[in-house]
Amino acid sequence: MSRSGNGRLAIGGGRPVLQRNDYRNWPVIGADERRLVNEVLDSGIVAGGTAPQVAALEREWAAYVGTKYCLTTHSGTAALHMSLAAVGVGPGDEIITSAFTFLASASCALHQNAIPVFVDIDPRTYNMDPAKLEAAINERTKAIIPVHIQGLPADMDPIMAIAKKHNLYVIEDACQAHGAIYKGRKVGSIGHIGTFSLNNMKNLCGGEGGLFNTNDETFLKKGTLVRCFGDEVDEVSHRRIYNASILGYMYRNQELPAALARAQLLHLDEYNDCRIRNANYLSRELGKIPGVIPPYCPPDCKHVYWMYNIRLDPKSAGVHSEPRRFRIAVEKALYKEGMLIGQWQTMPVPAQDLFQSRLGYGGSHYPWSVNEAKGIKYNYSVDQYPVAKALCDNYTVVHGIAAPNGLDLMDKIVAAFQKVFAHLDEAIDHADDAVYPGADGKLYGTG
Repeated sequence: MSRSGNGRLAIGGGRPVLQRNDYRNWPVIGADERRLVNEVLDSGIVAGGTAPQVAALEREWAAYVGTKYCLTTHSGTAALHMSLAAVGVGPGDEIITSAFTFLASASCALHQNAIPVFVDIDPRTYNMDPAKLEAAINERTKAIIPVHIQGLPADMDPIMAIAKKHNLYVIEDACQAHGAIYKGRKVGSIGHIGTFSLNNMKNLCGGEGGLFNTNDETFLKKGTLVRCFGDEVDEVSHRRIYNASILGYMYRNQELPAALARAQLLHLDEYNDCRIRNANYLSRELGKIPGVIPPYCPPDCKHVYWMYNIRLDPKSAGVHSEPRRFRIAVEKALYKEGMLIGQWQTMPVPAQDLFQSRLGYGGSHYPWSVNEAKGIKYNYSVDQYPVAKALCDNYTVVHGIAAPNGLDLMDKIVAAFQKVFAHLDEAIDHADDAVYPGADGKLYGTG
């Protein structure tokens, strides 16, 4: 049972509900992590595209996701770029992705000299709205990058059907969704290529790193070339020839992060279950508070809650306030109650300066200039993405749902919400205070 407390809000000088030591940090480091990392140190092999830990992680992750092949990379961003290169994306091609995501879902197109195009999101799932997808497709479209946002699978059936109709590639951005399931299939196994991140914050943590999954041997071979400078490998000796047949990059992973990720994989389902249990508790209890809208998960999906998003609605709370100001006031009041809370993305991706200016490489407006020279115009006005724009005004992230945190912490989080929502007038009076909500780096294993 939650304890709301009736005291003065901490932002007004009262006693906070939580302390920082109520939170336990991610990732969980246990005996398996120490064992596999020590294997690396004992072996003396610390790097290499076919090194033992890297090769084992590729086998194990392919088996877990349900694909034939996997390549490790040094980041999820690299995996996305490798994917576009592998399917033949080039200058002037257009790549469609979600308006609400991390920058890399779109900037990976620029790295391949292609042009990002955005689609607005579904108001309940925050994922790409398939009903708005087909209107963004034209003769220049080459691929679609649906994002499984914050652990919730995108609605893949209609996306795949539209892609097939228009002969387009589908690259799944599953960087936030390790272990998420869509209609019985793990994300990353549904499109032509699936991509994952292994950075410190993710459900599967390697410190840094990424994963590239596919069932297509041609994409595997092309991805392998891109990952290692474009260098060919002799078919007999299996040694590098040092003859670059294509433009490649240094996107290889290393043994220490691969070992850490392998150990984390042993516990991924257990840790995901912890996130789901904590999220379900919060959704049940916070959903009882007028003005708090918990995240939605369709019944045919498994949401693994990389982040736990809520929306804040002043009208439902009985407050006359602009949604953005209401969200800011509630965030600040909760943060002063000791909660780790705050936004992740503060604007839709197309609103970022990179897309508003379209300066491109060296101020040349390239790659947009490739098509602009043909009279094609690009407009990234945020008004084209009203759902994503509204979400960025009223959503916030409740931190702390990851293992090893449990229901004791969730109970205190609920108590903080109850306290603040019992004193909303006082919270709004402090909306302009110099308070800066968010989580510290140590909560997610970074300095």
